[in-house]
Amino acid sequence: MKDYNLFTLDNGLRVVHSYDPMTAMVAVDVLYNVGSRDERDDLTGLAHLLEHLMFGGSVNIPDYDAAIERAGGSNNAWTSEDFTNYYDYAPAINLDTLLWLESDRMLSLAFSNENLEVQRAVVIEEFKQTHLNTPYGDFGALLREQLYHVHPYRHITIGSEIGHIERITLDDVKEFFYSHYAPNNAVVSVVGNVTLEEVRDKVNYWFGGIDRRPVAPRLYGPEPRIEAPRSLKVRRECPSTRVAVAYPMGPWGSRDFYEGDLLTDLLAAGRSGLFRGELVRDHGIFAQADASVSGHAEPGYLMLQGLLTDNSDEAASRAVELLTETASRLKEHVGASELGRALAGKECQMEFGRTMLINRAEQLAEAVMKGVEPDSEMELYRAITPGELQAAATRIMDPSHAVTLIYQPR
Repeated sequence: MKDYNLFTLDNGLRVVHSYDPMTAMVAVDVLYNVGSRDERDDLTGLAHLLEHLMFGGSVNIPDYDAAIERAGGSNNAWTSEDFTNYYDYAPAINLDTLLWLESDRMLSLAFSNENLEVQRAVVIEEFKQTHLNTPYGDFGALLREQLYHVHPYRHITIGSEIGHIERITLDDVKEFFYSHYAPNNAVVSVVGNVTLEEVRDKVNYWFGGIDRRPVAPRLYGPEPRIEAPRSLKVRRECPSTRVAVAYPMGPWGSRDFYEGDLLTDLLAAGRSGLFRGELVRDHGIFAQADASVSGHAEPGYLMLQGLLTDNSDEAASRAVELLTETASRLKEHVGASELGRALAGKECQMEFGRTMLINRAEQLAEAVMKGVEPDSEMELYRAITPGELQAAATRIMDPSHAVTLIYQPR
């Protein structure tokens, strides 16, 4: 039975609500349809920098964190290639405070060069810590550059280089904000001990007066099909060799995605995954082995990867062979019992996620933003048969489309 409600304000803001009388709390999630795919090629990192600036004060609220702390709440945010998400959590009696805070920064930031310089320095330091001064920091960026030659997914979210972050001006920030941060480009999710009538009244009160804004169109085209295998070998300051083989696949919400997601669960989820038994336990060169899907809103990828105990060139080549050979076993056979275990694990994961208000609010916001029926995903997974999963393994893990990265110590 459906346990959520949907409505839309006159200004285009979509709202999803779920009532939970078993808690005294409320979670508010505001999801904007903007991410690093919306940036210029020479100003990558702008979406993530703006996320930081959103905590530096809005037009009527100089100190966002102090206001939410007085309400007994907490907050955070994240930026991806596709979306930017802000979430808040507080006692349900203080829902007005959360909506007031989020609506005021949707209305307008308190743009200042001082705040820009403070947050620029924070983001540059984050870039250094996560991508320059840590082992495997550029691993994901290198793999993306091989997978995408045209699409903006080739840029990592924090920015392709520090120079881009350094070049961002206050005018760049203002233009990006006003062309993407609009009620008609957002979803607000409210989950907790508040009724639908309360949410309708309060959301309309706090957000209803914010005018629609023109949203900048996405002008890029699709990534051309990979017609031949691609590979890259690099040496960096790292303790052990890491290898990856990635295959392009469909976006989140497509049949490709759900089949690819189940394939990676069969390979690497829990103790029953093929990689744990076939690679880590039985072959001496793997310390770890994993499989995952990117889950992008536009065509993404399925990735096989491993961390090795042997740093020789021979071991790296053998590891790539073993990863692909083991994964290819799913092209020949997928048992009903193995698929059943994967489905049970997926359902357990989803149900556990629903028990946390923040997670539930985020799940609902993402479903509405992506245009899918909330809580319908499990049915899509259950509809997949063993034969269809075998066919998906053959279709997705096609060697002619493989992108390989070998990342070795100097």
